[in-house]
Formats: sequence, structure tokens, C-alpha cells
Amino acid sequence: MNPIKSLFLIVFTCLISLNSFSQVKQEDDGLSLYKSTIDKQFEYILKKSGNFKGTNGQPYEAVKRSMFLALRAHTLDSLKTVHKNLAETQAVVKTQAKEILDLKANLSNTQTDLETTNSEKNNMALFGLQMSKTSYNVLMWSIVGALLALLVFFIYKFKNSNAITRKANHDLAEIEEEFNEHRRTALEREQKVRRQLQDEINKQKKA
Repeated sequence: MNPIKSLFLIVFTCLISLNSFSQVKQEDDGLSLYKSTIDKQFEYILKKSGNFKGTNGQPYEAVKRSMFLALRAHTLDSLKTVHKNLAETQAVVKTQAKEILDLKANLSNTQTDLETTNSEKNNMALFGLQMSKTSYNVLMWSIVGALLALLVFFIYKFKNSNAITRKANHDLAEIEEEFNEHRRTALEREQKVRRQLQDEINKQKKA
């Protein structure tokens, strides 16, 4: 067999082995560009950044454009999901706020009716039925108690929704800040590589 072909086969086999080892280690670390969180994907990109030296001994780093574009697409998908969840939460908050206002209005009307009824004497009429003042008061206060319980419940739900909204806004801001920082770093690296490549081309032309 041709010695050059033999050497090529040996180098090719070594490269495949190194690549397989690298993939196994990445899977053990839980890092992946397609099956992990955004944070893990950024770590994966950083680990996959190429480190090499040019002919002048200058160290270089590079990130594959396809990996950067995939990471950008995943980040944008995450942002869309956060925006969607935020919009849904805001819709729930708006609905619950309206329900609370309705309950407050109903409670106010009920208390007004109760005060009017208490000003009357023993004969009480409700839905055309006569009942004692004590029974009437018990019924009306039961209704008020139920409305108050519902009001407390919806206030709790409203506050809980506000907390979820604040957390979603905070998470969104962190993701956007992290994405912008990584994008800036990647662009700086890409510009640096392009300048170094152009310098190398210029040197080759002069040579």
C-alpha cells in the first residue's frame, strides 16, 4: 500500500476516534446544541470554539457560523415562548382584575341592600317570601361572607399572577441581556478572525 495513503488512513482514524470521544464527553456533561437549555447551549458553543495557531504562531479562536445561527434561532424561540407566556399571564391578570371589580361592585350593592332591609321592621320579604328579621339577616350575611371569600380568593390569584408576570419579565430581561452579550462576544471574535485572516492574506500577497 502507498505510504501516503497509509498515513492518511491513520490520521483519519485518529480524527474519528477523537471526535467520538469528544461527543461522549459532551453527552456526559449534559451539553448539546439541540437537547439542552439555552445556558447549556452557550457552554457548548464556548467549548466547541476552535483554538488554533496561525503560521506566525498567533493563537486564534473561531465559532462555526452554523452553530452560532442555530444558537440564535434557539434563543429567539425561547424569547418568543417567554413573550407568549407573558401575554397569557397578562390576559389572566386583566380578566381577574375585572372579576375583582365586579365582585366589589356586587359586595357594595349587597351591603346597601342589607342596610336598607335592616331599617325596616319585623316583616321582611325576599323573592315574595316573608321571613323573620333574624333569618333574613343570617341569609344576607351568608351571601356577604361568600362574596368576601370570593373577593379574597381573586385578590390572592391576582397577586400571584402579578408575581408570575414580574418573574417572567425578569427572566426575559436576563435572557435578552445574556443573548446580547454572547452575540457581541461572537461578533468581536468573528471580526478579529476576519482581520487576522486579511492580514495573513496580505502577507501572502507581499511574499
